[in-house]
Order: sequence, then C-alpha cells, then structure tokens
Amino acid sequence: MRPDIHPAYAPVVYQDRSTGDAFLTRSTATSSERISWADGNTYPLIRVDITAYSHPFWTGAARVLDSAGAVEKFRRRYGDRARR
Repeated sequence: MRPDIHPAYAPVVYQDRSTGDAFLTRSTATSSERISWADGNTYPLIRVDITAYSHPFWTGAARVLDSAGAVEKFRRRYGDRARR
C-alpha cells in the first residue's frame, strides 16, 4: 500500500439518537465530540438516527403490509382479467 493516502482507521463509538444505545467499532469517521467508554478510554462519538437498536426490522416492530387488501383493491379497480 502507498503511505499517507488512506484516512486514519481508529476506534469510534456510534450512538443511536432515539434509544441512546451505543457500540464501539472501528471507522474512518471522526468527530470532535468524545465519550468515555467502559474500558476507561475516551473515543470520538458519532450520533446516528437509526441503528439495529431502533430499526423496525431488527426490533421486531416491522409493519406487515396488507397484501390481500392490495390485491382486492387492484381487482376492484381493474377487474379480474383472468376470467375473460
């Protein structure tokens, strides 16, 4: 690899804005905000809107779409073409 062309890859903490849950990972992202972590070190803190802690798919709060209702609505609007 060529030296001095890659961004710094260091530990950072990502925090979910809606739940407050946080996790430590490595990233090239930086922030002037810092947080003390359980290991006693301080890391840059990056606040994000959605993580696996708050995303409906991962929390089990995902909505189930009414596909049967959509099919009936389509048939009412355009008719059942298969019967012709």
